[in-house]
Amino acid sequence: MRVVVTGTPGTGKTTATELVETDLDVIHLNDLIREEGLDKGEDPERGSLIADIDVLQERLADRDDVLIESHLAHHLDADRVVVLRCHPRTLRERLLDRGEDGAKAAENAEAEALDVILSEAVNAHGIENVYEIDTTDRSPEAVAEDIEAVIDGDREPSAGEVDFLDYL
Repeated sequence: MRVVVTGTPGTGKTTATELVETDLDVIHLNDLIREEGLDKGEDPERGSLIADIDVLQERLADRDDVLIESHLAHHLDADRVVVLRCHPRTLRERLLDRGEDGAKAAENAEAEALDVILSEAVNAHGIENVYEIDTTDRSPEAVAEDIEAVIDGDREPSAGEVDFLDYL
């Protein structure tokens, strides 16, 4: 089984997946990109690496029984896609607290309000394979338990249940 955990930066992907109790191998995709040079260079406007999705797909093609975490994970093949969500106001504060600049925090908050990653995940994998989890005001342990429920098949797909349009 291949499960991916994705979401806008700041929704809690890394923190929650580090707490998930599973037999699946956990892959932090951003670390893999940096460590193995699986990028196309740097985006000068954002100061971040541009992932080479085709190379990543090829690099991970023979990996089964994995839990892959990244804001890019929904671009990879997966059996189940977990999309972590967070209210844009809370998300913006989280990003500012961890040192992101205001423009980048605002851009990510707007993307979250507009369901950008959720829409991409549903488009790529189908609504029947996407599980939306709201992390706003929830502990990382509770979010990890919800991810475990998805892995174990104890949670129904739930794309489209979270609405942050009030932010706009």
